Amino acid sequence: MEYLSRTIDLELDELSDEAAAIAIDGPKGVGKTDTALRRADIAWYLDDPAQRDVLRSDFSLKSIPEGTVLLDEWQQLPQVWDSVRRSVDTGAPNGRFLLTGSASPINASGTHSGAGRILSLRMRPMGVHERGLVTPTVSLAHLLSGQRKPVNGTSTFLLTDYADAIVSSGFPGIMKTAPRVQRRMLTAYVQRIVDRDLPDLGYTVRRPETLRRWLAAYAAASSTTTSYSRLLDTTTGGDGAQPAKTTTITYRDHLSQLWLLDPVPGWAPTNNLNRRLQQAPKHQLADPALAANLLSQTAESLLSPKGAHLAGPLFESLATLGIRVMAQAAEAAVRHLRLFRGEREVDLIVEGADGGILGIEVKLAADVSDSDIRHLHWLREQIPDQIADLVVITTGAAAYRRPDGIAVVPLALLGP
Repeated sequence: MEYLSRTIDLELDELSDEAAAIAIDGPKGVGKTDTALRRADIAWYLDDPAQRDVLRSDFSLKSIPEGTVLLDEWQQLPQVWDSVRRSVDTGAPNGRFLLTGSASPINASGTHSGAGRILSLRMRPMGVHERGLVTPTVSLAHLLSGQRKPVNGTSTFLLTDYADAIVSSGFPGIMKTAPRVQRRMLTAYVQRIVDRDLPDLGYTVRRPETLRRWLAAYAAASSTTTSYSRLLDTTTGGDGAQPAKTTTITYRDHLSQLWLLDPVPGWAPTNNLNRRLQQAPKHQLADPALAANLLSQTAESLLSPKGAHLAGPLFESLATLGIRVMAQAAEAAVRHLRLFRGEREVDLIVEGADGGILGIEVKLAADVSDSDIRHLHWLREQIPDQIADLVVITTGAAAYRRPDGIAVVPLALLGP
């Protein structure tokens, strides 16, 4: 399968010359191993018992030849993390170690955090800008710089194309297959988590259907701050049975270990913008295609009366996925802003390393009205000195600036 360049490649190109060890974390199937292999001289696959046993007999790692070594699925042998840390402490050269992992190990209480020695990068499924569908014309990094550069470009990407992008997934091994195959692979992906990955973490799912209902409830709450107690209410089965709150907390914790849940935290500005800010996270799964699959949605149904209520939230999920990938490369953090009772909301707040703020609204529409950007104007009034730029992400054909200075950018034209 042809390798499509990822935004994280830009980060690795830069950081490999500055760090001796880099850990790439993310859900299974996201492409961590393929990306790391392009930079490795030798690879150890620690999900292979034989290779795991060899390294277990040599935790010093001194027998590994020179060059860049990949330690794939390192969480299968958590002690190797400390081995890498010690190697860095004793002078390992820059670019020596790459570690990839699909889960945070739970039986590694004695493992050092690696702070200051091992640099961690999050790898997410591919955003629209990484899928080779359209060439972006607007840079998120430039928007975040505050230089107010011209915004332009046109796209032939249609609403139907965005619906396809939502359901086809950003997992490299899934997105290029036929829709029928995509749906089956996504269903199998969730099933594997229940049958294999969670037990590997030490948690056996006694009632798989209850977990699946909870995941579907979480998917239905995509791009919202619905409380976990309300999610629990919607998990009640046809027999009236409802899982215990402690059980669903366990679901949340273990699914987070597998990087399957990717909530967007609430923004907490250092200057205390407003005491009524709500800190509850916005719910997001790792990939909007997983949410669509759990909710039995196809590209066609999302654009029909049956799925119309889900199209907007899942489009925001798609936009959020890509923006988080781009923001990480720009050393920025992604949050959301919401006042209690929803009096003011900004879908995404991207905060740069210098404190500059990029406010983003996401609209499942081709055109932007004054009412669509009223919260962005409010944000600029609150913190005028911190605003780098303000943007509305749309499904339209052209990127441009409104007379009020707000950039309007079709999602397909936004890149790193």
